[in-house]
Amino acid sequence: MSSNPMARVVERQMRNWELSRSQRLAKPEPKRQEVEDFVCVSRRVATPGAEEVAARLAEALGWPMFDREVLEAMAGDDFVRQQVYANMDQRDLSWTEEVMRGFFDRKFIKTDYFHRLCETLIGLARQGSAVFFGRGADLVLPADRGFRVRLVASHEARIDALAADRDLGRVAAIREIQRLEEERGAFLKRHFKLDPATSARFDLSLHLEQFGVEQAVEVILAARAVRVQAAAEAAAAS
Repeated sequence: MSSNPMARVVERQMRNWELSRSQRLAKPEPKRQEVEDFVCVSRRVATPGAEEVAARLAEALGWPMFDREVLEAMAGDDFVRQQVYANMDQRDLSWTEEVMRGFFDRKFIKTDYFHRLCETLIGLARQGSAVFFGRGADLVLPADRGFRVRLVASHEARIDALAADRDLGRVAAIREIQRLEEERGAFLKRHFKLDPATSARFDLSLHLEQFGVEQAVEVILAARAVRVQAAAEAAAAS
């Protein structure tokens, strides 16, 4: 697992996930949830500061963060997925299989990569709390659980950010943003039959040019706390 930089990142995140999971198991729970609590963070392509917000949010919550690169590496690594499944009991596995059948029974176009990605996301969320950054995690995980955030910035800010990050000229940066947006849109349409422009799937949207990273994290935590409190009150009243 430590033969290349990405493998080391995945290995570190797996250790963080195992720690988070062990802390959960040490606490008595009156009723087992389908998945543990999670936050999904999505962004418009090249939104500056978005990944830092997700990382700071994970740090504040004491949870591991799984970003697009880590999730893609995990979805492509049978050994890592076996580590996730090794911690599951039969109830976990049965529930995961049921959810997966539901996905593909709804005529999702099944590809090996997408199937493995879904298994990885569901397996991680089933066993421990985490922050998921990108890869449509909010659409894979149960809609009635977790908290979903969308981070955006102006087109100009995103052009400048991508140009600086990849040492591109302005025209090249504009073309790359367009290419990435088309690629992401095709992924959402193909696998989720979703219009990429819709924002209804998110609990909160933030314009990062109007908030610093720390302010954005504070807003997300506050909004999530309101949501958690409302859910607790609704459960107590039912």
